Amino acid sequence: MVTHARSGGELEIMGMLLGRVEKKVLIVTDVFGLPVEGTETRVNAQTEAYEYMTRFVELYSKAGNKEKVIGWYHSHPGYGCWLSGIDVDTQKLNQQFTEPFLAIVVDPVRTLSSGKVDLGAFRTFPDDYVPENASLTDRYIPMHKAEDFGHHRTKYYQLEVSYFMSSMDTKLLKYFWNSYWIETLASNKLSNISGYLNSQLVNLETILQGVNLDRFKGEKSSQMVSKAGEDSRKLISETTNGLLQEYFKKTICQGPPEKILPVESSETSTDC
Repeated sequence: MVTHARSGGELEIMGMLLGRVEKKVLIVTDVFGLPVEGTETRVNAQTEAYEYMTRFVELYSKAGNKEKVIGWYHSHPGYGCWLSGIDVDTQKLNQQFTEPFLAIVVDPVRTLSSGKVDLGAFRTFPDDYVPENASLTDRYIPMHKAEDFGHHRTKYYQLEVSYFMSSMDTKLLKYFWNSYWIETLASNKLSNISGYLNSQLVNLETILQGVNLDRFKGEKSSQMVSKAGEDSRKLISETTNGLLQEYFKKTICQGPPEKILPVESSETSTDC
């Protein structure tokens, strides 16, 4: 999923989840991408994608695989893992006709920035259900996405996620590491996520300007100041992490930096 999401760059991508259900646990064992054209804010499957999905599942079953489609995934490049209004409608429709069904959102930009997979798994509530506690997580939500996030956050809930690897996954991971470790060391993390870091700075500026100009009233102002502080800490942490990685790579490849020794001064006399 992360590889597929990163291939989309700043555009959203979409795919399907394959797996099985054991009691109340949804186990995802494989995924496949769909030939869809997303934008920077949304992705929708069209007729071509549905035909591709049907054909893929048919051939997958003929090959002797028992896993079924149990959900879908898409990316939010740089703006966290949550469900937009369109995502909520898509998930509700799937839960109505193809239960059990799971929605996964992956952020490839934050994954690259933090060094760990940034992923969220979600399901929607029934239409007549009102949750007691609607707060999700402390995930980073840009200001231009905050309205969409706020309007729909009470319509779905987040699931706990754990990871596992089969013996084949372990061998594949070892193979990929042996093949791409040089490329990983040669890449510059801060350069790769510069656009994301800049967008976070712009978002912080928007929040702080709003607070200074009294655009947020009462408790809302305190919440925005708290959000700015939390986003600042994340930005500092991710930037520091990137700088440390570059320092360690340089130290490993070129050796520790040479100490700058003080220049010994020598007294000279000049006859006038």
